[in-house]
Amino acid sequence: MARSIRWAALAAAAALLLSGCDGGSSPEGGKPEGSDTHASATAPGTAAGLPSALTAQKLDWGRCKGTADSPAPSGEWQCATLRAPLDWSRPAGRTIGLALIRAKADGGDRIGSLLFNFGGPGGSGVAGLPSYAPLVSRLREHYDLVSWDPRGVAASEGVRCRGDREIEAAEAVDATPDTPAEERAFLGDATAFGKGCRQAAGELMAHVSTTDTARDMDLMRQVLGDAKMHYFGISYGTELGGVYAHLFPRNVGRLLLDAVVDPSADTVGHAENQTRGFQRALDDYLKSTGQDPEQGTREIADLVNRLDTRPLPTASGRKLTQTLAVTGIVLPLYSKQSWPNLTSALGSAERGDGTELLALADGYNERDVSGHYGTSSHSQRLISCLDEKQRPTSRQTRQRLASFTRISPVFGPFLAWDTAGWCHDWPVPGQYGTPQVSAPGAAPILVVGNTGDPATPYEGARRMADELGKNVGTLLTWKGEGHGAYGSGSDCVDTTVNAYLLKGTLPKPDTVCS
Repeated sequence: MARSIRWAALAAAAALLLSGCDGGSSPEGGKPEGSDTHASATAPGTAAGLPSALTAQKLDWGRCKGTADSPAPSGEWQCATLRAPLDWSRPAGRTIGLALIRAKADGGDRIGSLLFNFGGPGGSGVAGLPSYAPLVSRLREHYDLVSWDPRGVAASEGVRCRGDREIEAAEAVDATPDTPAEERAFLGDATAFGKGCRQAAGELMAHVSTTDTARDMDLMRQVLGDAKMHYFGISYGTELGGVYAHLFPRNVGRLLLDAVVDPSADTVGHAENQTRGFQRALDDYLKSTGQDPEQGTREIADLVNRLDTRPLPTASGRKLTQTLAVTGIVLPLYSKQSWPNLTSALGSAERGDGTELLALADGYNERDVSGHYGTSSHSQRLISCLDEKQRPTSRQTRQRLASFTRISPVFGPFLAWDTAGWCHDWPVPGQYGTPQVSAPGAAPILVVGNTGDPATPYEGARRMADELGKNVGTLLTWKGEGHGAYGSGSDCVDTTVNAYLLKGTLPKPDTVCS
């Protein structure tokens, strides 16, 4: 497949269309293996035990350069490379380069750096921040806006696990296998992808976890000259922010977590959450068009099921497969503004033309008109399969199929099988069942949940606020649609978030923006 069916917790997903688309308790132990308590024994603003070659390094900020996948941003943006340990258990050993980007504060009373992560995992902050910056222009008056490509992503030792021709050929693999032969092909593709990642990543493959990146963040904080970490995490970036707060609670400044990943969900729980979230968004979309959600869902499921054996033709000559169709349906659900695109694409598909749904799937899969694919899905799999210890089998998946399908006949079968295929036969073991995010002693953290979020359903925000701990996690609820809340059209959300990040002012507990 071009990418596995697991849909990214990535803030930029909807933007692709508009521009052109886990500390909780766990049955498997919860706390990451090798998780340290370095921060809790360290005074704020210091990095005891790290070599000065890391902590005293000077960043050589200069003009940003374009890449084959991303043009150079305007001259107000500067780029640099931070050196970080390949293996954080050996901080004096081999280092890797992490690509950073920043735009300096353009107003008075500078607070410090505000670090952004847009999710995925696998999203490029270097490519994403310049396009996101207009939404946070108010914040730039008092913060340097900073982001980076996390280890294993894009310009930071980014990994490509297979070539464009292999990706396109793999699109024919059935992601919801119905026969033993289809199941062998599905799992064989997963094995081949993992081997490709191992060959491409080498030693790095065991050192791209969320915990590794959280440690990179604290090194970044010190090298940038900030006594406290000020952070804006979106989507998967909320999990990263929670892990950072757990490891370095006394270094927490103002942390904003928007579009929140449920920290109590393991691999299967996350898939169930997304099944509910995307079905909830599909129901809301169908209601907006005057359709009965139950009947509309049945009609879409019938279309998807027909494609299992009879893919649709498209203007490009490629076929719209069942898997690509579902991915095409998913993309516009990330943003209410994109719902009309879904209406048009579904109408065309019902008339026998798969061109529009294929275009939406290509947008999500980062496929351009020349047939070149981006690599964020490669990084996503590389990072999440190192994080996640749970490895559901095909047999377990078949036992769960009925329950997933009851939740959503459109999305359930795909996300159920994803739990078996995503990290099947992965070359390195996963580290934990769910991430630890408890952060006793940390400064208050603002958690924003959107009741209509498809990729990171609202329930995860409440669980994150609870697991961060008493007097740490503060929940702000928005009754909206789409993936994320800030900058999505709610003055209430934007004003509340700005007050927190600019003045440290928290809303009253359980404030709701409607």
